[in-house]
Amino acid sequence: MILIISRKQNMPAGGAIFSLLLAVSIHQCFTNEVQPTVTASATSPPPVTPGPPERGNYNVTNATGTVCLLARMGLQLNISYLSSSHGKTVQELMNLHPNITKTSGSCEPDNATLILTENNITLTLIFTLNSTLNKYHLSGLELLAALPNMSKKLFVSNTSLNYWVGTLGQSYMCRKEQSLNVTQDFSLNTFELQVQPFDVNGDFGSAVECGLDEDDMLIPIIVGAALAVLVLIVIMAYLIGRNRSHAGYQTI
Repeated sequence: MILIISRKQNMPAGGAIFSLLLAVSIHQCFTNEVQPTVTASATSPPPVTPGPPERGNYNVTNATGTVCLLARMGLQLNISYLSSSHGKTVQELMNLHPNITKTSGSCEPDNATLILTENNITLTLIFTLNSTLNKYHLSGLELLAALPNMSKKLFVSNTSLNYWVGTLGQSYMCRKEQSLNVTQDFSLNTFELQVQPFDVNGDFGSAVECGLDEDDMLIPIIVGAALAVLVLIVIMAYLIGRNRSHAGYQTI
């Protein structure tokens, strides 16, 4: 801003000095105008997604020391909880590590329980046997977690599930990744799963394949059948063409 001050020649010297000081003050007022400050918002780093979990052996023994439940699988927890540091609900994937996971449980005639504990996490799997149909299934999942970043402990439970349906004396197997919805705040991902919660005789019985594995086996069968049909069509076309070419010649 440019301020032009004119004074008459007969203006007193004191008035000229006052006008000059006033101009300097106004200039400093504009040049020292407060600039808006920009504050960078703190952003939290994106959550780290773990890879597939390590496959572990989780067995339960009865009072006589005999193995009564067999489980071999990789387990991954998908949980949502209120974070104390972020002040909002966050979602986190966590792998269970077989080398530090403690196994316990119980076996009864019509139900069996597998309890897995790692640090501040306890995962309980409940199996139920229908003795009339000789069928078993995973009927319940419970999770108790007390992570450092949680504003309070997380406990979720669902005992009305119907996963991993198998036949008594046989194991249930699913090599593909499965995601079991338990509650709104918890789902369980399994990898290379094989379980047998009842009628165990030392090792896994013959396996009942899950639908995901059967789909993988069905694709090569369909492709092979399609190729066989295609080869058959080519052979038939060749034979028909050959017969027609011979029919076009006459013996002299």
